[in-house]
Amino acid sequence: MSNNTTIFVAPQGFNNGWANSGGEDTVFVDDMIRRIESDLCVDTSQLFAMGFSYGGGMSYSLACNRANVFRAVAVYSGGQLSGCSGGNDPIAYIGLHGLRDPVLNISTGRSLRDRFVRNNGCTAQNPPEPAQGSLTHIVTYYSGCRAGYPVAWAAFDAGHTPNPVDGKSGDLEPGENSWTRPVVWSFFTQFSGSNPSPSATPTSSPSSAPTGNPPAAGAIRGVGSGRCLDVSGASQSNGAQAQIWDCNGQNNQQWTLTSASELRVYGNKCLDVNGGSTANGATVIIWDCNGQNNQKWRFNSDGSITAVGANKCLDVPGSATANGTKLAIWDCNGGSNQRWTRV
Repeated sequence: MSNNTTIFVAPQGFNNGWANSGGEDTVFVDDMIRRIESDLCVDTSQLFAMGFSYGGGMSYSLACNRANVFRAVAVYSGGQLSGCSGGNDPIAYIGLHGLRDPVLNISTGRSLRDRFVRNNGCTAQNPPEPAQGSLTHIVTYYSGCRAGYPVAWAAFDAGHTPNPVDGKSGDLEPGENSWTRPVVWSFFTQFSGSNPSPSATPTSSPSSAPTGNPPAAGAIRGVGSGRCLDVSGASQSNGAQAQIWDCNGQNNQQWTLTSASELRVYGNKCLDVNGGSTANGATVIIWDCNGQNNQKWRFNSDGSITAVGANKCLDVPGSATANGTKLAIWDCNGGSNQRWTRV
């Protein structure tokens, strides 16, 4: 998924673990970073830590004591196994945990997550989790988090595994089949080009000023069609479909990309993948903003716009150019019907 844009490093802990006795593994990470940065060309504002089980515990420890070094962490089925020195600074955080984990109960994952819900000033909530027996997953982005410091929680109906696959009951599925891969990749890559100051004091107020200037509302024009992203009939009702239409500067064509990766219109409605679907052809609508992953969007350097939850692109079906063509999501292919410009 990185397309050769990323340096991947897999360190090995003592005795295949990360006890971090006396902080020794944190020292190892510091030394490792210095070595990598001395040998390779590294964007030092884009360092990420991720790990499973014991490695999840170590990634959590780095979130606690190296929040000024790492941009974000992903903790897969982790626990507080490697300590938490400090632990009071904000850092972007995604936790993933199985409902039926027999090794580290999901309650441990929730408690790790909740530290950064507080640190990041997010609105406290009990995010939805799938029913046991459903063999599904639910990803929730918290609302109200300080700009640049999101928290996400991915609960799934499986056991102690980094690679759950919807519809599969086993814990040893191949990683390339797991939904966790695009979810975490999207969580990390949303920070490309951003580097908020981790030393700033977080706040729980969603109205606090974000780091830098928030993007202004504006139109989004399709490269292939020359027409703008538009809400059908200028409707403000939940479920109104997104379409392309001649650019006209009206409110139903004014979109704001928020710090939470939402595309808002009318101030309180979000561009939404209908039903949280991940299937090709799923329709794109507006809905009350709710912080869910199917309302997260990422602008890419090639002009495409990725639906974070589905890891698919905002698409004009059939490369149509006619007014009123309803939009959908589709596998990203680089076509002009998937490229957009801010105007």
